[in-house]
Amino acid sequence: MKITMIGTGYVGLVSGVCFSDFGHDVVCVDRDPSKIEMLNNGKVPIYEPGLDDLMSKNVEAGRLSFTTDLSAGVKGADAVFIAVGTPTRRGDGHADLSFVYAAAEDIAKACAAEGNPYTVIVTKSTVPLGTNRQVKQVVRKAAPDLVFDVASNPEFLREGAAIDDFMKPDRVVVGVQTDRAAEVMAEVYRPLYLRDFPIITTDLESAEMIKYAANAFLATKITFINEIAALCEKTGADVKQVSRGMGMDGRIGNKFLHAGPGYGGSCFPKDTSALARIGQEHAVPMQITETVMRVNDGIKARMIEKLRDLCEGTFNGKTIAVLGVTFKPNTDDMRDAPSLTIVPALVGGGAKVRVVDPQGFREGEALLPGVQWADDPYKAVHNADAVVILTEWNEFRALDLKKIAKKMKSPRMADLRNIYSAKDAKKSGFVAYVSIGRQDFEV
Repeated sequence: MKITMIGTGYVGLVSGVCFSDFGHDVVCVDRDPSKIEMLNNGKVPIYEPGLDDLMSKNVEAGRLSFTTDLSAGVKGADAVFIAVGTPTRRGDGHADLSFVYAAAEDIAKACAAEGNPYTVIVTKSTVPLGTNRQVKQVVRKAAPDLVFDVASNPEFLREGAAIDDFMKPDRVVVGVQTDRAAEVMAEVYRPLYLRDFPIITTDLESAEMIKYAANAFLATKITFINEIAALCEKTGADVKQVSRGMGMDGRIGNKFLHAGPGYGGSCFPKDTSALARIGQEHAVPMQITETVMRVNDGIKARMIEKLRDLCEGTFNGKTIAVLGVTFKPNTDDMRDAPSLTIVPALVGGGAKVRVVDPQGFREGEALLPGVQWADDPYKAVHNADAVVILTEWNEFRALDLKKIAKKMKSPRMADLRNIYSAKDAKKSGFVAYVSIGRQDFEV
């Protein structure tokens, strides 16, 4: 099959590369010439483990190409995927669909100009309920004689594990209106069907809702365990033991039950906000989701107070080393990362902040003004008053804590990912250690 992917951001590029690895002929289209030039030179504009090698493999095999020419890209395409951004709209929390509708109009005109006999236009972007029906109207208005169908195919990729998620999905969700579109989408995902991965075919609205409901539920799990963590700190319970005991219940499961400084990233903040807005528009308030959003903001504020207490009541004049600023490990994504709330509070409070992150510099340099960047945690902690573990990169999971403590002016640690333990920190020479949902210590 020939597949066209509109947009070479995170979702579009990963999906396009993986579709080509299925054996399809894939053309990725983007209006940004610098991005296309980079891709044609074999460089990946995002950080995702394994993506560069998989991309090179399929480019060399002749199954994957990149262009700014939309007409050439959609010519003869069986399916054209829309994978453009749907950022939160300023002021009202709704998803901004202007890029989706603009792409749909351009696709319609290009497919009509190229004489495509039949095309399925697939929305891969996360969009509110009713968007795909609106996409159909946009396409029909732009190209009245075009023979096409619209499908919804939401993505469920975890940054840092996206290729594995695409190749070995928990499920693939496809929303369609016609049998013909369902047949095309079945062919698109035929390699997964042959390997018995679940492919769920629904109506358009159900597919749209599945995406939002899934992300809101996962955000709820994260927020719930963070609230439990706060209670554990007051009662003497250990949230890691509580989480493990909860997760063994098959009805609950052990994923997304790790206490931390709050959720962030490209999906959860945006999708919970959009779902809350959808509920308001339909007079069905999403009260749980709205509470989750509010509590998550409070969790980040609570982390700042934890750090202030660790620094003896003030950040002013203190040197603080921050290990990790991306919203999770194995990505360079800084969108809505807890660091964007916590680090500015440190700098604004008068602290000198040194940051170490294996991939965070590219976005973080502009997003975190006033910090110093280091390439090694042992350099970052030199004469520091505190060290904060904010992202659980593998590089930070086996630090020589004794070496860290000796290099610090005042060996104090805030382990906001519960990588270590109070016992380990105390034995290594730290005079204070705080974590999430567990007992701390201070000499």
